[in-house]
Amino acid sequence: MTSLPTLLLVDDEEHSLAAMRMALEDDFDCLAATNADDAMRLMEENFVQAIFCDQRMPGKTGVEFLAEVRERWPDTVRIIITGYTETNDMISAINEAGIYQFLTKPWHPDQLVMAAKNAAQLFQLARDHDRMSLEMRFMGKTAETKVEARRRTLREGFGFERILRAPNSPMNTTVELARQVASFDVPVLITGEAGTGKDIMARAMHYASLRSDQSFYELNCAGLPDEVLKLELLGAKKGALHGQPNTKIGLLQKATRGTLFLNGVDTLSPQMQLVLLRVATEGSFEPIGGMETQTTNARLITGSHSDLSVAVAAGEFRSDLYYALATTELSLPPLRARLDDLDILSRHILGDLASEHAKPVEGLSKLALEFLGNYEWPGNLPEFTNELTRMLILSQEPRLGPELISRHILQADPSVSARPDPRETDLLVSEGTLKDRIEAIEARILRETLTRLKWNKSRAADELGLSRVGLRSKLDRYGVHQPGKTTTPEEED
Repeated sequence: MTSLPTLLLVDDEEHSLAAMRMALEDDFDCLAATNADDAMRLMEENFVQAIFCDQRMPGKTGVEFLAEVRERWPDTVRIIITGYTETNDMISAINEAGIYQFLTKPWHPDQLVMAAKNAAQLFQLARDHDRMSLEMRFMGKTAETKVEARRRTLREGFGFERILRAPNSPMNTTVELARQVASFDVPVLITGEAGTGKDIMARAMHYASLRSDQSFYELNCAGLPDEVLKLELLGAKKGALHGQPNTKIGLLQKATRGTLFLNGVDTLSPQMQLVLLRVATEGSFEPIGGMETQTTNARLITGSHSDLSVAVAAGEFRSDLYYALATTELSLPPLRARLDDLDILSRHILGDLASEHAKPVEGLSKLALEFLGNYEWPGNLPEFTNELTRMLILSQEPRLGPELISRHILQADPSVSARPDPRETDLLVSEGTLKDRIEAIEARILRETLTRLKWNKSRAADELGLSRVGLRSKLDRYGVHQPGKTTTPEEED
């Protein structure tokens, strides 16, 4: 069955609360409080459509409480119950708290029920009006509407403009597809390695959709046990869980009319796959400890670190859930496939880091960018950001050079004159003679040491325990030369 509208009843007299609950509980889910502070806590924990509040209470009056409610939950319908009919009180209530209706004591049960039904209907009509107004606003095709929408997206800072990329980036095709899909209210599955920016893409799609004025919620399912996932998604009724005395509103209810991004759905257990299937196909669920079925129209955007079609073929992921989630599927390329984007990404990230750490920076040197471009970046954007942070902290000059780059990244770099043998990808487990593999390791160490020491060959020879002649011999043997120099004159330290 569908959930009942929720009312909040506030009166300092227990017998009045009991009488109101008895009159209303057949048609409504009733919450009760004897003072404004308890009532405010219930408002924060529940989705309330209308409030019946007594005017004369110890502490805050009904008008004072409802005025605060008006500021935080303007859609909630506010009704005052009073035994007094002073004109000044009525005017004050209308002006300060936006009161919808006055009920005088003693009230008749039929009168109370009728007022509650009218209030619930008014609440729903206001919500429908907001939705229709939002749709009409986005249906406008005038240039002014488009410009304003673009400005709002930029102000939010979460639009597609946040996905930085070069003109020839492989990310461009994905972004263009996402732009087309964003305005259609269909589920979207975003696949890509960890750290490729699935959360950024999901936010951009939300703020480019008809739901942009509503809330965006996200949850990373990876590593969370089923009990925690159920609590976060479905919520729980009051007293349903030990240590959870109050009602817990789940993300499915919070995200109604908005967008919910669930990352790491490839890690869901069979039980949670079944729960999500019902949400994706029917829009229904039951909170923990609740018997009534609740509904949600939240737009689902999901993220997966692996190809779900492979998991479906292996019997590890439900095929019906896969098809329910992947009306449209977007694939985000890893950072190693976006090497042309490193320049614009580094400038943006370093700009943010400079502001955060109050340290001026002009960017990366050309050679540093070349070294960074030869690394595989298994950790994608987070690893790249960490490396730039480290370089900025260690830098003594505003232009960051290759000597600041971490050793494992420098060692992964081939010489400028030649690409490395493919066997150097993993020398410890690859094929080849012992001599060849040791020489490949030596070449890596030489490149890393000289780059870190800014090609000071005396310091490099000393650190490596070689003579200058021995070092020069090895450099010639392996073809390791200082980038940007076409000849190898006598070294100047």
